[in-house]
Amino acid sequence: MSFDVISDNLLYFLIGAYPHGPLGGAALTLLLSVLTASISAILGLGFGVALALTRGAAHTALLLFLGFFRAIPVIMLIFWVYFLLPILFNVDVPGVFTVVCALSLIGGAYLAHSVFAGISSLPAGQWQAGRALGLKTAQIMKSIILPQALPVMLPSFINQWVALIKDTSLAYVIGVAELSFVATQVSNRVMVHPTEIFLFVGLLYYVICASLEAIANRVARRYDKHMRLDGK
Repeated sequence: MSFDVISDNLLYFLIGAYPHGPLGGAALTLLLSVLTASISAILGLGFGVALALTRGAAHTALLLFLGFFRAIPVIMLIFWVYFLLPILFNVDVPGVFTVVCALSLIGGAYLAHSVFAGISSLPAGQWQAGRALGLKTAQIMKSIILPQALPVMLPSFINQWVALIKDTSLAYVIGVAELSFVATQVSNRVMVHPTEIFLFVGLLYYVICASLEAIANRVARRYDKHMRLDGK
C-alpha cells in the first residue's frame, strides 16, 4: 500500500478547488454539518415543544407531518428538492441548499420526538408548580421544563448530529463536492489506490464525528455542573 496519493492530493481532500474554485472536501462537509445540525436543532426544538403543547387533531396532524419526513429516505428527499422544485416553481435550487434543506427537515423530525420525550419524562408536578407561581405556559416551558429536559435530550441530539455528518456524503448524487465526492474524483483520476483513498476518507469522517461527540459531551458536563450548582 502506498499513501503518496493522499499526500499528493491532501489539500484537495481538505478544501476542494478553493480558492480557485468553490469550497469542497472536508471543509464543505464540516460546513454542511454545522448548518444542518444548527437548523435541525432549531426545528426539532420547535416541533418538539409543539408536540408537547398540542392536543387532538393538531397533535395528530403534527405527528403525521413529522412521520412523513422520518419515513422517506434522505436521498429521495434530496432528489425531490433538487429536481422537483425547479419544475414546480421555475427556480434554480443550489446543490448546497438542497442538502441542507433535506437533512435539516429529516434531522428536525427525528429530534422533535426526542424533545417531546424529554419534556414528557418530567413529572406533571413541574407544570403545576409553575402554574401555582402564576407563570404562563411559555414561561413554564422556558424557565422550568426545558432546562431540566435538555440533559435528557442531549444524547439523542448527539446521535442525530453524527448521523447527519455521515448523511452529507449523499450530496455527491447531485454533484456537491463534499468529502466523498472529491475522494471519488481523485480515485477516478489516478485509477489506483482506492483502498488508501477511502481509508483516509473514513479516518476524516471518524475525526469529525469523534470531535463533535467530545465537544458535545464536554458542553453537557458543564451544563450539568452548572445546573447542580444552581440547584444548591
